[in-house]
Amino acid sequence: MPAADPQTTPSGAAVLRFLRVTLHVGFAVLLLVAILRLHLLQGMADGGADAGVRRYLWSALAVALAGAYLAGTLLEKRYDAGRSTFNPHPYAVPWLGLVTALWGVLLAGSAEFSWVAFPLFFLHLHVLPRPVALVTITVMTAAVVASQWVASGLHSPTLPLVLGPVLGAGFAVVTGLAYRALYLEGEAQRLAAEELRRTRAELARTQHEAGVAAERERLAREIHDTLSQGLSSIVLVARAAEKSLASGDLGTAAERLALVQQTASENLSEARSFVRGLTAPRLQESSLPETLKRLCAETETLAAARGEGLHCRFELVGDPAELPPQYSVTLLRAAQASLANVRLHAQARSAVITLAFLGDEVTLDVYDDGTGFEPEAPGSGVAGRADGSGFGLRSLAARVSELNGSLEVESAPGEGTVVAIRLPLTGEQR
Repeated sequence: MPAADPQTTPSGAAVLRFLRVTLHVGFAVLLLVAILRLHLLQGMADGGADAGVRRYLWSALAVALAGAYLAGTLLEKRYDAGRSTFNPHPYAVPWLGLVTALWGVLLAGSAEFSWVAFPLFFLHLHVLPRPVALVTITVMTAAVVASQWVASGLHSPTLPLVLGPVLGAGFAVVTGLAYRALYLEGEAQRLAAEELRRTRAELARTQHEAGVAAERERLAREIHDTLSQGLSSIVLVARAAEKSLASGDLGTAAERLALVQQTASENLSEARSFVRGLTAPRLQESSLPETLKRLCAETETLAAARGEGLHCRFELVGDPAELPPQYSVTLLRAAQASLANVRLHAQARSAVITLAFLGDEVTLDVYDDGTGFEPEAPGSGVAGRADGSGFGLRSLAARVSELNGSLEVESAPGEGTVVAIRLPLTGEQR
């Protein structure tokens, strides 16, 4: 019951299949020839009734040997082809012992079964450990020589009578070892191919998970820097409009409701944009400096709607250069997140956005004269807050890091805050 052929290269698999088929056909042919010679030649030499019974008895035993051999081969083939759940491989040695024992009984009854030993040599080399197989092959060869000697009727074995089985056994051993080496090489190739498939599957899974995580991170950034800030502004301005309505100031209430509508419309455009993976709608309509200048004006308007006197201005340093879309989006989101923090937390009277083109880098500084904070304190700065807010600086730090830039936050209680971003420019970008 030899193991199934491994999945080797096409040429290697073809050689192994050919050797296996040759082994099975050889066993069947030699066994059939032995049965025919037993009936034809011995029948002519000895026609007694007892001899005939013995011949049919040996023939029945030969059929049993063929059945045992065929059963083991079919069970092994069905299991390795996936058509059976019964694993016959653990029973290979007992099966080989049964086949060899049946052959030994046949050999003791008739020397015509001597040559069936040669296919069995291959099975011993394949199923048994090599030292054990060499011992069993030696014993079987000696049994063949003894059977041939007894059948010859000579007083002592002749040289041809000994050399024939010995040379046949030697050829079988060499061929079997070559088959075994080819089988082991094919098994190593099969294991390597399985490992490669597993590695590819693991790599594909890891890449898929990394892609999902990256997309989640992108959406989280965009939601925080656009929708969450916009919704926060809408809530605050709507509350201010409600107060105006309560006090009977319909004109102010109408202005604030118009601002709510404008902010909601802009956020809707932003949502559609980042879902499609496009650049910010603001940057599609105007350049980065113009967008930042307009952002300052909108910040003042939103602060005024809440009854706060925040003054925001934009400053440009150097000659503006055409930036890659990812650079422009990062700088815009940085300004949006920073000004949102100024409106919500800083209680500042003034804020300044400075965009500078300095040859080999582009910088963005957002300054406010608000209450400031301690950047290293738990629950502030890049670390975030315990309530889940404070994601803006972490998101901004990730954006800047992807562009090989740097982010610095300088602040102290009562001394305002500066958010400074530096992005390097390559020769093509300058």
